Amino acid sequence: MDVNGTVAEGFEPVREAFLRNFEQLGERGAALAVYRDGHRIVDLWGGTKDVDGQAPWERDTAQIVRSATKGVAAAVLLLLHQRGELDLDAPVGEYWPEFKAAGKERTLVWHLLAHRAGVPVLDRPLTPGQATDPELGAAAVAAQAPVWEPGTDHGYHAQTYSWLTGELARRVTGRPVGAWLADEIAGPAGADLWLGLPDGQAARVGRVGPVDAPEAAGGLRTRPKRSVTEAYADPGSLTRRAFAAISPLPDENDPAYRAAVLPASNGIATADGLARFYAALIGEVDGGRRLFTPRTVELARGERSAGPDRVLVVGTRFGLGHMLHGAASPLLSPGSFGHPGRGGALGFADPESGLAFGYVTNGFRQSVTADPRAQALVRAVRAALAGE
Repeated sequence: MDVNGTVAEGFEPVREAFLRNFEQLGERGAALAVYRDGHRIVDLWGGTKDVDGQAPWERDTAQIVRSATKGVAAAVLLLLHQRGELDLDAPVGEYWPEFKAAGKERTLVWHLLAHRAGVPVLDRPLTPGQATDPELGAAAVAAQAPVWEPGTDHGYHAQTYSWLTGELARRVTGRPVGAWLADEIAGPAGADLWLGLPDGQAARVGRVGPVDAPEAAGGLRTRPKRSVTEAYADPGSLTRRAFAAISPLPDENDPAYRAAVLPASNGIATADGLARFYAALIGEVDGGRRLFTPRTVELARGERSAGPDRVLVVGTRFGLGHMLHGAASPLLSPGSFGHPGRGGALGFADPESGLAFGYVTNGFRQSVTADPRAQALVRAVRAALAGE
């Protein structure tokens, strides 16, 4: 197995961990990028571009990152707040009057970001074709009655987060959220990161698919708690219903799906693009401008939801749209903020160390918030920092 790329002096164990993911954890194709104080210190890639193919992964190969997209969507709304265009404490209905229906008139903007809005499910799930129509998705979530009183509890809005954040951003800016992201975040940061894949970038994106954990991995094999397993098996549970808000599940390799804009689930990025995005949130990158002010960084990582998650059935911690370091989703340190993608990708920033991390893969495992391959890389980065 050949691993391509470079690591800075002292970060050689990160390369070794990246290689072990292929040798021991069933990795097919992946890339890792790490920035420190705005400069790239880890740039690794290997394996195949497609989960079921033979063509090699190239340095500019991109992949769908599933829910790691949520951290990107959150940054859109936080930047709008930073610019004085969005009040986090205002009712959503001030910007989106239709959302006040069915008992949601007191739902605040920050409730959407912190997974406290009470609408993780749709009583009438959308087909993949309907889900990619932003008007249909927005209308469906606006009409949905909450399953708990907004603001009183939290539960992961696995799919509905797309229309909650996307439509709110459109109401504030008058522009599709994918276009706003391209012009105001990805472009200025120089990040290969898209919500709505342009035709000209399609050839760079690999095919994704499920991969099993090898039996030889022993204790590293994911074994969810019985309560979690039961929640995913029960068609009536909030867990199953939240993930089935789009039903059947879309084909993530379908060009039409990749070209759509679903801020909860279908962002596409290179590992470098994901890491560079988080690096730009917390500092200047290669001389470019910083995106978040220190105050906005504190908003992003200030805890707004914590404890048993009514959808994921484990303890989770959220700031304003970003997952925070905890048992369910370990990041680099207690001050880190970011977001995993179900079964694979991970992106986050750690302001104290000035570090930003981006990992993408074409092979998705059964894990939801803490994939063993990503966690092995995080541990290696943490050990390298400790050894300095």
